[in-house]
Amino acid sequence: MTTKPGEIYRVDLGLGGKVRLMVVVSRSDPAAPRALSLCVPITTVSRQSPYEVELPGTAFFTQKSFANVQGLQAVQHHELRGPIGTIHGKPLEEIREALRYAMEL
Repeated sequence: MTTKPGEIYRVDLGLGGKVRLMVVVSRSDPAAPRALSLCVPITTVSRQSPYEVELPGTAFFTQKSFANVQGLQAVQHHELRGPIGTIHGKPLEEIREALRYAMEL
């Protein structure tokens, strides 16, 4: 499986977690040594911080939604369900900018 930046998947976060939408932020790499993608969780609760990016309304978001870059995590490909949609353009660039802010890059 090869994921692409901006793809949205459902991910079961297991024990204390829940099924959450996540957006892939890692590069598309069919030759990656591990079956992992870096993903940012999508939430409906905003704390109005530079770590969050408001996402555009789409058919797969039932409420106003935000990408929370503080929740960045590596997800194994077998845990990804979907993709159920894709974001691109300005919202994806804003997520990348928030990641640069979070990591001081």
